[in-house]
Amino acid sequence: MNARNLSVVLAASLFGFSCGGCGAPTFETTVKGTASVPGAPGLLKLINDFGPLNGFTDMNLDQSQDFQNQGVKKSQVESVKVTAFTLQITSPATQDFSFLKGVQFFASAQGVPEALIAEKSGIDTLGLKAPNPTLTLDVKDVELQPFVTAPTMTIRASVTGHQPDQDTTLEAKVTLKVVPKVF
Repeated sequence: MNARNLSVVLAASLFGFSCGGCGAPTFETTVKGTASVPGAPGLLKLINDFGPLNGFTDMNLDQSQDFQNQGVKKSQVESVKVTAFTLQITSPATQDFSFLKGVQFFASAQGVPEALIAEKSGIDTLGLKAPNPTLTLDVKDVELQPFVTAPTMTIRASVTGHQPDQDTTLEAKVTLKVVPKVF
């Protein structure tokens, strides 16, 4: 091996070692959804869902500003995982979470089996008081790449509890860690 070839091999080796931790630049994106839960003063009418969460149905992350800022299309995603999931009562300010016992959120997309992505039980015993309390859910280590790369994905809720005394608006925030493919 001549000196020129040796320097090329050394340079390539050093680049390989120095870039050993290199990979696709990951980024986070936050998706928000809202739901309105009708109030039922004085009644303990059971609820089992929040109805459709605006912003969580027919989601297409190609439309996400974070995806656009990164120059990434959903077809270029290698991995997506939930890193945080919160639920906040945004109105009325006087409402607390005492009406809610448990909640589960599921991801779904055509052709992909539904998956539990976050949940919390015993909510009514946590003491999350007004004004505008925020509930942090327990997230699951679920790969969402098949959901994100589908034409659209939906996040739906399954809840246990009763209707609050007054009409209540909830905002859900899901933070996703996105790993694009390396090309």
